[in-house]
Amino acid sequence: MQQTIHYFLHFGFPLLIALAFYRPGWLKAYIILLLTMLVDLDHLLANPIFDPCRCSIGYHPLHSYPAMFGYALLLIWPNTRLVGIGLLLHMITDGIDCLFISSSF
Repeated sequence: MQQTIHYFLHFGFPLLIALAFYRPGWLKAYIILLLTMLVDLDHLLANPIFDPCRCSIGYHPLHSYPAMFGYALLLIWPNTRLVGIGLLLHMITDGIDCLFISSSF
């Protein structure tokens, strides 16, 4: 169930956002939202790279609170707003994963 929610929030919800708010250019908007998942490249700096019991929020540099503040600033300008939405949605999704991880102990 956790993985279903995770993948829906990473792939399905951005599609809904693109279709609902960027209808004329929904495909471009969806691709931009998907590209914000490149923020996960910071996982390559961790050892081990993947740990199913590790909360990404606050652990990886691009998943830090200062980085999230920067992502929120992207919402101010129309040209960067979609990237900010994608990055913050990614952080929310990973935060939900952290809730699942902490409740499984």
